[in-house]
Amino acid sequence: MLKLAVFDFDSTLMDGETIDFFADEIGIGEEVSRITEEAMSGRLDFFESLQERVGLLKGLDLSIVEKISHNLPYMNGAIELIAELKKRDIKVVCFSGGFRTATGYAKDILGYDADFSNVLHHKDGKLTGLVGGDMMFNFSKGDMLVRLQNILGVTKDETLVCGDGANDLSMFAHAGTRVAFCAREILEKEANIIIKEKDLTKILEKI
Repeated sequence: MLKLAVFDFDSTLMDGETIDFFADEIGIGEEVSRITEEAMSGRLDFFESLQERVGLLKGLDLSIVEKISHNLPYMNGAIELIAELKKRDIKVVCFSGGFRTATGYAKDILGYDADFSNVLHHKDGKLTGLVGGDMMFNFSKGDMLVRLQNILGVTKDETLVCGDGANDLSMFAHAGTRVAFCAREILEKEANIIIKEKDLTKILEKI
């Protein structure tokens, strides 16, 4: 029986990549989107790609970052799926290689119990181009999942994870139910549930 469900945020609980929305604002969307795709497909180191992409955002107004973060398009079925999981007494957590401005705001809207993500450093109301936080590396999600399982007393077989990109692979190693949601091939290979449609409620048909 499932006791813990962990979801990626960008392109999983939210329809798109938060950093790409920021980049579009300053006219570098194409460049940042290309780096994001390389990282999510496993062709670039996640830590290095995150630093590079955030570096390109240097000087962006924090007010714009917050406005975009608070107006993101959530994935079809996200609210319904999380509500149903919580009805089943399953703890629902978000692990994101993205940013607290987005995941922290979305927590009460989507209904998950906690979020772990990264923080965009800012000074004098503008981004400095620096980033730090819980989810900086390729191994971060798996590392955090094991710690969470230990705290909650939850086993691998009682854990569901869901994501779309290469930086979700590390948590797949520690979960009995592994959902690849509209995912890159590198993740589908390790999944035991594959959802091709942008509708998170499809997961409920499989668990």
